[in-house]
Amino acid sequence: MASRETIRAAYEDACRQEVEALKPGNVHLFADGHRMTVQEFLTSAKVSAAPLTDPSLPLGRRILEAVRATRAAVDTNTNLGIILLCGPLAAAAAMDGANLCENLNRVLQKIDLDDTAAVFEAIVRASPGGLGSASEHDVREAPTVGLLEAMGEAADRDRIARQYVTGFADIFDLGLPALEAAIERGETGMWPAVHAYLEFLTAFPDSHVQRKFDLEEAEQVRDEARSVRAEFALAQNDEQRVVVLMDFDARLKAQGINPGTSADLTVACLLVHNLGVRLARALG
Repeated sequence: MASRETIRAAYEDACRQEVEALKPGNVHLFADGHRMTVQEFLTSAKVSAAPLTDPSLPLGRRILEAVRATRAAVDTNTNLGIILLCGPLAAAAAMDGANLCENLNRVLQKIDLDDTAAVFEAIVRASPGGLGSASEHDVREAPTVGLLEAMGEAADRDRIARQYVTGFADIFDLGLPALEAAIERGETGMWPAVHAYLEFLTAFPDSHVQRKFDLEEAEQVRDEARSVRAEFALAQNDEQRVVVLMDFDARLKAQGINPGTSADLTVACLLVHNLGVRLARALG
């Protein structure tokens, strides 16, 4: 079981590490974008950390209060996906038992209608780009089913929703192995996070891009990302890597394309990794 202070620090570090990493199409230290700045993301992480790790709050309220705090501080949706992913992970890390995946499944199975209503309200308050009405389980209406069922209905078109019904499989089976393999190879600084991001960006169409544009556009971004990743792998040094990624970044931002889901998933990977490192230090 991790302390609240440990979880909060791991969360804030994950948010900082993600925004410091050069993630083409998203906001990062090398370039702002989409009328958002690095400082807004850092502020969002700081103000959302307290409610997201508050042990006195049920999961739904943690998510809702984190969104409220963010909107009050920056008045834009910088982190809804991050909050939806990191809320359950933070709750799981605070539970007894060393297996984060088992704890996470316990957290997800305990979600009730009150949690669901709070999460629906959080989504509406955040006003994510491309949010439209749904034929079933519309977040603008009072929930009639639990959050897992609602997320299951959206899982084919929303990769964050998909995590709730797969035990966060993309985090544990795709992104985290890519991040930790990069660390094992000796990658430092922002590069492990970049590798995790590219793993997501090339594995499936980014659902944020799909929601704002369409599936065809999201698939085109994925296919271009695969070519960029191959070029990135051939770069002889970090300077060449930066050039490859910045060229892609400029092309995406010129078209208003923001693969935000891949960035959100990257934060969740960093949180899981950071929790493991911090707990190992505490036990060591």
